[in-house]
Amino acid sequence: MEGNQTWESQAWAPSRDWLGPRETRTGPSLASVLNELPSAATLRYRGPGVLPWGTLEEDEDDDEGRSIQAFAEAAQMELHESHPSRELPWPMQARRAYRKSQAREQVTYGSGSRAAHWIRLLSRTKEKMKEGLQTLKPWAWTLKKIGGQFGAGTESYFSLLRFLLFLNLTSSVIQVCMKLLPTWLGGPPPGPPGSDTSSLCGSYSPQTHGLVSFPTQLFNLLSGEGYLEWSPLFYGFYPPRSYLAVTYLCSVFATGLICLLLILHRSVSGLKQTLLAESGVLTSYSHRVFSAWDFGLCGEEHVRLRQRIILYELQVELEEAVVRRRAAGQTLGQRAKVWLVRGLFQLLVLALLGAAVYGVYWVTGYTVTLQETAVVQQTPLLKLAVNYLPSIFISGVNLVLPHVFKFIAPLEGYTRSRQVVLILLRTVALRLTSLLFLLISLWGQITCGGDATADGCKTCGYNYKELPCWETRLGQEMYKLVLFDLLMCLAVTLLYQFPRKILCGLCPGALGRLAGTQEFQVPDEVLGLMYSQTVVWVGSFFCPLLPLINTAKFLLLFYLKKITIFSTCSPASRTFRASMANFFFPIMLLLGLAFSALPVLYSIFLIPPSKLCGPFREKSSIWAQIPESIESLPQTAQNILYFLGTQAFAVPLLLISSILMAYTVALANSYGRLISELKRQIETEARNKVFLAQRAVVLNSQNGAF
Repeated sequence: MEGNQTWESQAWAPSRDWLGPRETRTGPSLASVLNELPSAATLRYRGPGVLPWGTLEEDEDDDEGRSIQAFAEAAQMELHESHPSRELPWPMQARRAYRKSQAREQVTYGSGSRAAHWIRLLSRTKEKMKEGLQTLKPWAWTLKKIGGQFGAGTESYFSLLRFLLFLNLTSSVIQVCMKLLPTWLGGPPPGPPGSDTSSLCGSYSPQTHGLVSFPTQLFNLLSGEGYLEWSPLFYGFYPPRSYLAVTYLCSVFATGLICLLLILHRSVSGLKQTLLAESGVLTSYSHRVFSAWDFGLCGEEHVRLRQRIILYELQVELEEAVVRRRAAGQTLGQRAKVWLVRGLFQLLVLALLGAAVYGVYWVTGYTVTLQETAVVQQTPLLKLAVNYLPSIFISGVNLVLPHVFKFIAPLEGYTRSRQVVLILLRTVALRLTSLLFLLISLWGQITCGGDATADGCKTCGYNYKELPCWETRLGQEMYKLVLFDLLMCLAVTLLYQFPRKILCGLCPGALGRLAGTQEFQVPDEVLGLMYSQTVVWVGSFFCPLLPLINTAKFLLLFYLKKITIFSTCSPASRTFRASMANFFFPIMLLLGLAFSALPVLYSIFLIPPSKLCGPFREKSSIWAQIPESIESLPQTAQNILYFLGTQAFAVPLLLISSILMAYTVALANSYGRLISELKRQIETEARNKVFLAQRAVVLNSQNGAF
């Protein structure tokens, strides 16, 4: 350790230069000034090696060597603690000497230091691999360019679209491996049942043969009937094999679990950004001005993009600051008026939602009546329009009411970010409730309105006369919703947005101003993604290849929206925080996933499966296949699986989970208190700087007077 004494004296030697004879200085002593600081009255942590205020100055004539020795001893104490050199409050020369000393100690101590070296090497390798995976993400440059030109909120939409594309691709791989491969590896699946095949639950004969006209082919493609009805696209195609039934059912739970974990991971990372943004730590103007610039940028285009991103962030901060300042200056009467207006608008929104969901329920029931008329049966195009009537009504409601919500939100006096969140929540409620009432209407048709004693449901437990394969019928409805949503996106882009841009460019006068410039509406687009993904989650059990169709749809949608935003749209005037979007978008996905689990689990546990199609035919319920498969296992495996469902396993698991949760909450509270204390210290240091600046001005004015 002899070398340590050398570098200590050399590293800390420059700290003596500011010491000078007391006789050369006039005015109040440094100790008296420092003792007047706001932080001098508080007990605070100043770190090792920092002496009390004024110690060096008071003892500089007699105890100068002792003071420097105190610094050296404090530095020596810090040497025994393992800290990265960048975290030590030392001069650069002392840090370099410290790193050299650590290197010498590693050679001296041998294996222990080698283990620490390997641990650091593994952590660095992990960081480099993480950075490499970040660079492998598709469309990274495209997203950065969109964020620089249209703001971070628009970039968050494309980031969410990329995430959903990956999610659907993962689900498609699971569906293919656990449904299609077992089907084909077990031999060729049997063909569709013929018209002469009948049982106590009626007959089922999908029309898959014979020459048909082009309108009929188009109708079959868009409705999922005809040759598509008995294909791997739908539930009824899969044969009744025990191992296939198990993998078919397990794929549903595996897909749901993987989607849940991925969305939770994304929402947790977004939550950190949102909490920091809401706390004001990272959204202050000083952070934007002094810490937001990336000095590693190369190229003029990258510099311009970064400038635009900072500009949008400052714009969001200024807009929200104006709203908060206006709200803080309101009187009690003005606040009561604002809350009254918000309550009235909430009642209006609830009335609109109620009218929309009742319309969905009525249209779904009326569609069944129209399908039975002779005119509809004889006209393929009219039959197609009637089959798509619920989808058309739902898409129309989802197209009109969000604009009403968007008109109402600014009148309620919220900030831009809160307005976006409010529009998102209301539109989510609209889309999910409309989908819910569509499923309730279909459930009424399948179960005879929940009356098991009705004539149509008495024999088999479901309406076998009208819906001999009700799972395929549900899959066809979800298939039509996904397909119609894609057709609506294409129609809006090709028949409205591009012609409007052309009209605005060719007519610079009053007609061009009437057309106006288009803005990319992030809330509407995000809710469209969430609605489409929820439909896929609901329908993936009844239409196994629906995630694959949605993958192709999202891939097409990404490039379509990219072309649209760069060629027809201008930067949005309604800006909002990207951190809030990164948190609320996954929350909306979690809500959609929880919503989609309800009809799927209800169908698995409570509705009897179809007796003429699917891998679960002749079973009392879809879930009944799992207990039967467990009984075929060895006795030891059966005992283990049955033990997992007993109270002897559930109660200890609940206790352990409660203990871990309590520990996590206590740890979070301690971290919260530490963060609060650090914030108070930062505020105290800021007041210290203001106080010292004021004293410096006073002393300069006094010296000038003399």
